[in-house]
Amino acid sequence: MPVKIRLTRQGKKGSPFYHIVAADSRAPRDGKYIERLGSYNPNTHPATVELNFDKALTWLNNGAQPTETCRNILSHEGVLLKKHLLEGVKKGAFSEEEAGIRFEKWIDEKQAKAESLKNNVVKTKNELARKRQEAELKAKEANAKKIADKLAALAKSDETPEEAADAE
Repeated sequence: MPVKIRLTRQGKKGSPFYHIVAADSRAPRDGKYIERLGSYNPNTHPATVELNFDKALTWLNNGAQPTETCRNILSHEGVLLKKHLLEGVKKGAFSEEEAGIRFEKWIDEKQAKAESLKNNVVKTKNELARKRQEAELKAKEANAKKIADKLAALAKSDETPEEAADAE
């Protein structure tokens, strides 16, 4: 029985939500599956992935083939890298400790990259808010100046504002 790691669609029309499952390749897309490995929500920004890392790694080591989308998800989460490193350990290319060190280094780099991306987003958001406030302040000052000029013109003509409004 060939096993595939793939997505099953959930959610309402126009708002998909997927479960990551290990299923017989002959089963229909949303049909029977062997085991649920996690979930994938593309509606959020960035897309939300919840994955049972150990179960996914076990299925890959047992020969399950991921679909293209699942391969991308597993790669992003580091499951495929861990599998690759464990195969290197089996072949004797390096020790298990070295594999652990390489995986931890990759995770640290990924987290640092995500953190810097998040900081850049926050920084640009704050910059846009500051520019918006400055523009509002300039508009307010210009409006206040127009009102002051009108009042000064009314004071020169010795009319009260009520009399000027009645004349119009």
